[in-house]
Order: sequence, then C-alpha cells, then structure tokens
Amino acid sequence: MMKNIIKPVRNKKDYADALEKLSALMDAEEGTLDADERDVLSILIEKYEQEHFPIPKPSPVEAIKFRMEQAGLTQNELIPYIGSRSKVSEVLSGKKDLTLKMIRALHNHLGIPAEVLIRDPSGTLPSDFEDIDFDRFPIIEMEKNGAFRGFDTSNINEKAEEAIRYLIKKTGGPEAIPEGLFRKTRSARANAKLDPYALQGWSLHLLAEAKTVKNIKKYKKENINNAFLKGLASLSILDKGPDFVEEYLANGGIIFKLIKHLKNTYLDGASFITMEGVPVIGLTRRYNRIDNFWFTLFHEIAHVLKHLENGHFIADDMTLRGSASDNSIEKEADNFAEKTLLGTTFDLDEKEFPSQNDVIEYAKELNIHPAIIAGHIQYKKNNYRLFSNLTVGGDVKKCFEDKK
Repeated sequence: MMKNIIKPVRNKKDYADALEKLSALMDAEEGTLDADERDVLSILIEKYEQEHFPIPKPSPVEAIKFRMEQAGLTQNELIPYIGSRSKVSEVLSGKKDLTLKMIRALHNHLGIPAEVLIRDPSGTLPSDFEDIDFDRFPIIEMEKNGAFRGFDTSNINEKAEEAIRYLIKKTGGPEAIPEGLFRKTRSARANAKLDPYALQGWSLHLLAEAKTVKNIKKYKKENINNAFLKGLASLSILDKGPDFVEEYLANGGIIFKLIKHLKNTYLDGASFITMEGVPVIGLTRRYNRIDNFWFTLFHEIAHVLKHLENGHFIADDMTLRGSASDNSIEKEADNFAEKTLLGTTFDLDEKEFPSQNDVIEYAKELNIHPAIIAGHIQYKKNNYRLFSNLTVGGDVKKCFEDKK
C-alpha cells in the first residue's frame, strides 16, 4: 500500500488537515516520498489561500509611495509625472484622482504596474489615437459649449484625454470617427490658420449630439428632391425658421445640429456621412446673418447629395468662397445652393442698381427671406454695404437660444 495519500484541499477542514500534515513534514529529507508530499501539500495550500484569502492589491497611492520609498524619491521628483508640487501633494493625500496622463507617465517612467494605478486587473491602458496630443484640444471652450454633458467636468482642464475619449465613445467608438478627421489633412475650403484640434473637437461634439437622435427616417437621396428643398427654403420666411430645420431635415433622413463655433476653426458648417450611412449636417453661430445660415445649409446639403461617401466629411469656411484655392467640389456646392434657393432664372444681381423694393418683391415671388437675395447680391457685387439693413437685421442666434 502507498504510504502517502494526498487529498484535494476543498474546505476549511481539508485546509486545517493539510496545514497539520505540512507542519509534520517540514523537516523531511529531500528525495523522499515525505518531501514530495510536503511540496505537493504546499502547492495545494497556496492555491486554496489565493482563492479564499486573497491579498488585496495596494491602492494607487500606496503603490506610488512604495515606489518612492524603494527608489528613494522625493515628492518634488514626482512633479514631471504628476504636474506640479500641489498636484503631487493632492494625489498622495488622496484628494485628487490620477488622470490617464499621470498614470501613463508613472507607469512608463517609474515602472508602477498599470493594473494597480488604473485598478483594472487587465492592466491595459487605452492606446487608440496614441499620436494625438489630448492637451491641445480646446477643452475649456468645448465644456462651455456643452460638449461633455454626462461627464464629470470638475477639473476638466486636467482630464483632457478622458473627456475626448468620452466624446469618442459617445460617437460610437474609434471606428465611427470619419475618415481623415484625425489625420493631417484639410478640407477643400479650410482656413490656413485652422487649428485641427479645434476642428476635431467641434466635429466630435457634433457627432456625439447626432448619436442621440433616435428613430430618424432612413435616408434616401431620391427623397431630397426639388419639392423637399423648396419646402425647406420656405422656412426662411418665418421669424424663427432656423428652429424648424432639424425636424424638417429629419423627415428626409438627415440629422441637423447647430453647434457653437470654436475659436480657430474658422468654420461655418460641415457635413458628414456616418459609417452607417446617416447624413449629419452641423452649422455654427460664427456669423449672425440669416443669409449665411441658409446659404451654408444648402451648400452642405449639396455635399451630402453629391460629394460624400460613408465615413467621410467636409468642413467649410465660407469666407473663402470664390478664392483661388476653391476647387470644383466647392464651386458645385455653391452653384447648387444658388440655383436651389434663387432658381435658374434669377437675374437681379445683374441689374446695375437693384432697389430694396426689387429684393423684397423677388423674395416674395420665390417664397424666401429677403436677406438671402440681399446677401447674394452683396457677394456678387462685392459690396457688403448694399442692403445691409436686410442682412444684419435678423438674429439667427435667438432662434436657438432655448435649445440645450
């Protein structure tokens, strides 16, 4: 018969029996059956203890303090990784949580395990968009514009990466980001001074808002016909016509949002086709002009109908209209907007001295706001004093003041 019968350690009694046996075998001579039994019992006991008496991992603060003691580091020597003397003090006292930026620096430079710092057993730090400098996004301005609703915005300037990743998640994740948005490319009508991070931030805000729209009709290009577009243009004659654009376009399967302008985007509007094939149009409040609102809107509709495929986008600075840098796509979108709003026989801009009464009567005939005609004549004649009382009198901003 075998002398050594080793039983699995399944419960407290098995555990107590195993400990007792192990104690009796501690002095067993190597190479004997008793020594083998001792080693196997040690493994079984250790496995049981790991399952039933796990040693808790240290907190992030405990891990940092342990590494400081181990390497002989002072609080000042943590400043490059945490940010400032006051921040180091707040983190070590538990008054401030670690940000992703801090975690990445402490892990990379001090070797503190990521799973401890982020309290995640996988120990995986987010790596998407690792070439992006999150601190360059205009986080404070975006927060004032309501971009991060639902996110803890306390100390938002210190949580740029978390805030932008929150927006990306709201848009549907990295795979939902339009092609080119995070590349060093520019749209056809972009200002040379454009800050790509401001444009990216604005675009993510727009796409996150668009994702909240539910039960929108399926977009079919053939439904955006002349009758549909004329009906849209006729909304311009209403005092708060822009307020009705979102609902009207939703009936055609197009999502529309007004997102406040960000500095250094030089942006009037943009159009997107999501990966799911849903068109999204966003306008800014860059200029408080009725004619600018309606012309830009129809310009972006032209891009949706003619120039965009799934996952693509175009952003527009309309002050560059007619510049030497314009290409055929932008000219085609301008022509579409002009023809749709003013018709193919419009010739008032060819008169040497058109009167205000001419503008008003023509607007009545076309069933559109006079400012649209006045703005078109201003552009064609390069004279923005002409009919200025018609173009500056309307307040587009007020149309959206009750929203969000």
